Amino acid sequence: MGEGLNHKKLKFTIRKVVTLLAMGCWGLTFTAYAQNPKGGKAKLAEVDSGAVERLFFSALSEKTIDQPAKAAELFNQVLEMDPANDASLYELANIKKLQNNYAEAQPLLEKAVTIKPDNEWYWAALAEIYEKSNDLAKLENVFSQLIKINPERVDYYYDQGKALAMEKKYDEALKVFDQVEKLTGNSDDLIISRQKIYLSQGKVDKAAAGLEDMIAANPNQVKYYLLLSEIYTSNNANDKALKVLEKARSIDANNPLVHLALADAYREKKNIDASFKELQLAFAIRDLSIDEEIRIVTGYFPKFPDPNAKASALELSRIIMNAHPNDAKAYALYGDMLFQNEKLEEAKTNYQKSIQLNGQIYEVRDQLVRIELNTGDIDGVIRDGESTLSFFPNQGWMNYFVGIAWLQKKDYKKALGYIKNTTALEFQDKELLSLGYSALGDCYHEMQNIKGSDEAYDKSLSYNADNKFTLNNYAYYLSIRGEQLDKAAQMAKHANELEPGNASFEDTYAWILFKQKNYKDAKVWIEKALAHNKNKSAVETEHYGDILFYLGDAGAAVQNWQKAKDYGAHSPVLEKKISEKKYSE
Repeated sequence: MGEGLNHKKLKFTIRKVVTLLAMGCWGLTFTAYAQNPKGGKAKLAEVDSGAVERLFFSALSEKTIDQPAKAAELFNQVLEMDPANDASLYELANIKKLQNNYAEAQPLLEKAVTIKPDNEWYWAALAEIYEKSNDLAKLENVFSQLIKINPERVDYYYDQGKALAMEKKYDEALKVFDQVEKLTGNSDDLIISRQKIYLSQGKVDKAAAGLEDMIAANPNQVKYYLLLSEIYTSNNANDKALKVLEKARSIDANNPLVHLALADAYREKKNIDASFKELQLAFAIRDLSIDEEIRIVTGYFPKFPDPNAKASALELSRIIMNAHPNDAKAYALYGDMLFQNEKLEEAKTNYQKSIQLNGQIYEVRDQLVRIELNTGDIDGVIRDGESTLSFFPNQGWMNYFVGIAWLQKKDYKKALGYIKNTTALEFQDKELLSLGYSALGDCYHEMQNIKGSDEAYDKSLSYNADNKFTLNNYAYYLSIRGEQLDKAAQMAKHANELEPGNASFEDTYAWILFKQKNYKDAKVWIEKALAHNKNKSAVETEHYGDILFYLGDAGAAVQNWQKAKDYGAHSPVLEKKISEKKYSE
């Protein structure tokens, strides 16, 4: 019977009567009448009755071939000729319902049941209308009529009882359920229906009593223990709930639902270790659906600032993966939890297994490629990114990832193609557009397309004025060309404000200050860069020598130029600086 009114069964009933109509089972319907001048009813002429019947079946035919507007027009014509034609009223109401026009369907059905008060299908259709409008008083009456027409139909009693309960007529609803018990005996549906009423009345003991009776009669049926524990748990009787569940576990230790309920009960009592143990036992039983398991694991997500929560979710997801070795979702979940625990290589392996089982889930492919990019696996980005694009060619982010990978490979022509795809495919994601145009600027710069590079960088900043990588790169390339140094200085300064302590950004700002002949401030910033760079940077060291030279310390300048050479810098300009002991461009 389930929650609420049994609408599915009502709808099935309506479909059934439509089928009967199509079979031409309305022989008695066409005893048509019309109003005579003196009031009352007079039989239509035989020819008129035949015309009504032909018109009705023409309307049914239009409805059958999915022409509701034409069918409605014809049913209305029938009703003009014969206003008391209940079959047309019913069919026209059904068309209105399909159009979600319940307001117009309601009076049609109300008239139909007035004309044919013993027609079960009309009343069932009217019940659906009243349920939609939440007219509980009328709904209750409809089920009373349906019970009179078909007193053996148990569904109608349940629906009437639920309608009464919704009106808070609890005692009347319980009387209806007593009638059900006389018809069918006691049942799970009946116990649950009564339980809900007792709980609404605050009668927890009565709600529990019915289940205790079922347990006494069926001591090995674990489902009754679970239902009883739910009653106790929902009414803060956690000790009673735990006792009932422990009894259920002794009866069936391989029931995953018992372990899940115990996990909840132990968690309520703050016994986290016992709760987690029960979850482990539940997850190891393959009867539990993977979707339910995933739902439980994702419940840990809000707790992820706590390392213990991450570790617990990781262990549960590992159990899920072992319990469902052929399910792509299991590997994807385990990959997610490994990622959360910063085990990136293992995460990659599990994402790859997930894709092997089901390559149609874009999110898994996306996560794999992101990890490859972040771990410097450029070949993996190209391989898996291009494979993903063969299935999902219009994904802007994936085009960006592959473009960046080719850019790092210095294959600027291939990079350009993918990055252009990114900016062409995306219209709303400002982050991606800013990153895409920034990468386009880098690409054009390497291809010596200065105009295209500057335009791309400006476009990038129009989408995100705080894109620190665009700010830094654009500023540096302007300084190398000795152009728009004030603009370059502003951008470099802002990049350092956005990410203090970035040695590359500090070196850029120092170099721009050097170009502006502000050697004193340039020295401050280059020394910051050297202090923050954990690697021995040949570029920064050479820049330091340049700045020192203009501050009048030629000896220290030559020492730093030599260091830059030792660190791997090789250029004719650097060699000239060292040999001539003076700055050269």
